[in-house]
Amino acid sequence: MINFIDILIFAAIFALSYIGVALYRRWSVKQNFLKQPNERSSHDQPTPHGAGIVIVAICLVAYVPIAQALPGSLSWGYIGGASMIAAISFLDDIKPISFKIRLLVHAAAAILLIVDLETWHGITMLGNLKLGWWGYPITFLWIVWMVNSFNFMDGIDGIAGLQAVIAGIGWAILGVMLGMPVLYLFAGVLAAASLGFLVHNINPAHIFMGDVGSAFIGFTFAALPLMARENVLRYPDLLPIAAVLFLWFFIFDSLSTILRRLVRGEKIWTAHREHLFQRLVSAGFSHRSVTALYGVLASILSISVLVSVQVREDIGLIMFPVVIVLTSVILALCIWKKVLT
Repeated sequence: MINFIDILIFAAIFALSYIGVALYRRWSVKQNFLKQPNERSSHDQPTPHGAGIVIVAICLVAYVPIAQALPGSLSWGYIGGASMIAAISFLDDIKPISFKIRLLVHAAAAILLIVDLETWHGITMLGNLKLGWWGYPITFLWIVWMVNSFNFMDGIDGIAGLQAVIAGIGWAILGVMLGMPVLYLFAGVLAAASLGFLVHNINPAHIFMGDVGSAFIGFTFAALPLMARENVLRYPDLLPIAAVLFLWFFIFDSLSTILRRLVRGEKIWTAHREHLFQRLVSAGFSHRSVTALYGVLASILSISVLVSVQVREDIGLIMFPVVIVLTSVILALCIWKKVLT
């Protein structure tokens, strides 16, 4: 159960992140470490970026004592992979690095995590489906995709930070429900650290998290179902589907955008402004309204996941209609504004 001490810890993490981002912003302005607007940008003023390094530092430092509190919980694969992701991404924030090089590092980090924690074994939601050896390529693609998907979706003020807060809270509550104290505390730290950054990033944003933040957060959310599996007391194969649903709207937006660009024969690794959330902004919606829309839908879906887990083991029959209905809200707005062409 959540107690007063835990609340103090999360409040302290929030304050540390808020102050750390403020200090980083002051330093980056002095160093002229600014993101210059271009034709693909959603901002029109030079803005400090790379503040996600604060989230990275807080989470990695906090993870070690949290994981050591429960024997067998510390994952060297996560620490090593997350550090690799953060390092290459921060270097890319400083000076752009080839996508191929970044992808190789993402792949190496995914392999490191799989060597340490193995793969998804099955998916409860799909009739207790067992993946067998298919778990290896599926888990690898999941990790690499989430690193890049979260990075792709960090395109307007507040959207990535808010999603990190909502998904982090969802994982923390799920950790309490399923008897996973390490998951609960670490996800709570991630949510609190992301909230400390989000205060600075709400439109109009005073600073951006940069690739170092978005890639690290994506990797962490991809790793959580693997990190938690060994210590979950019941329903270990529920974790992969919870991981997908907590981030569903980021996954749906990024995947649908990639598919549309593939159909048009475009290079999917090049920068663009084709995501649904970006096109909604271009169609006249404000950053705040689009971010709020994604946040509200993600919150409703996360609550639905937690409620369905509480009332029954098989959440498939409950969650499929919820996902379809909530996703239809975004699609309806896109059709109304004619942004799907």
